[in-house]
Amino acid sequence: MLKMLGIENSFIPVRGVGEKTEQKLWQAGVTTWDEFDGSVVGPTKAERIEEFISTARTHLDEGNAYYFGQVFPEESYWRLYENFSEETCFLDIETTGLNEWNDDVTMVGLYQAGEMTTLVRGQNLSQDTLVEELQDSKLLVTFNGEEFDLPFLERAFDVEVVAPHIDLMKVCRRMGYRGGLSFIERQVGIERDRPDLSGEDAVRLWREYERGNDASLDTLTEYNREDVVNLEALLDVVTSQLHEEVFAPHKTK
Repeated sequence: MLKMLGIENSFIPVRGVGEKTEQKLWQAGVTTWDEFDGSVVGPTKAERIEEFISTARTHLDEGNAYYFGQVFPEESYWRLYENFSEETCFLDIETTGLNEWNDDVTMVGLYQAGEMTTLVRGQNLSQDTLVEELQDSKLLVTFNGEEFDLPFLERAFDVEVVAPHIDLMKVCRRMGYRGGLSFIERQVGIERDRPDLSGEDAVRLWREYERGNDASLDTLTEYNREDVVNLEALLDVVTSQLHEEVFAPHKTK
C-alpha cells in the first residue's frame, strides 16, 4: 500500500461514486484498486469501477497526470502528489504590483525534484524559457496561483498551464489555515531565513535593482526562493493531515 493516500487508493473519479461510497469501500478493506472485487457495491457501480480501474492503470503506467486532472475533482488533486511528486513543479512569481493588466512580472521561481530555477525579467524570463521549464511538470503547485500567479503569466507570456494545479491556499483553508503564505508557515512550524521580508519588500527590492543595486536583486531572489521551496514543505504538511483525516481512519488493520 502507498505511504500516503494516492491515485491507486481512489475511487471518486467513477461516476456515481462519491466520498461516502469510497469510504464504504475502504471500511470493507478495499483500500486499493487491487483489492476491488465488486462485492461491496451493486453490479452497475461495480462495472463502472472496474472500467475506471482498467483505464486508469494504463494512464498511470504512462505517467499521464493530465488524465487524472480531468477525472479527479479539483479539491482532490492533492491525491495526485504521492504518484507525481518527482514531477511536481512548485511555482511563485514576483511582480511590480497586483494588477495583471498594468503591472509586470519581475521574477518566476520554479522548484522541481530538488532543483531551483529563477527566471528574471530582462535576463532569462521569456515565453520560451517558461514553456521549457514547465514542459516536464506533471503537477503544478502554487499559493493563490489561481487568482494571482497564473493570470499574470497567461497575460504577460501567453503561457497556458495544462498540468493539474494544486492551489495550496484552497487546500490550507480546507484544513482551517487562513492568511498569507508566511503566516500559515509559522502556524505549522516552517521557518524562514528572512521572515522580515514581505510582498511589499519584493516590489521595493525590484525598484532598487532597476536603479542599479544588484544586492537588492540577490535579496529578492532569496525571498522568492524561500516562497517556492516552502511550498513543498507546506504541501507535505497538509497532505499528511489530509491523509489522516480522509483515509487513515478507514484503513483496516
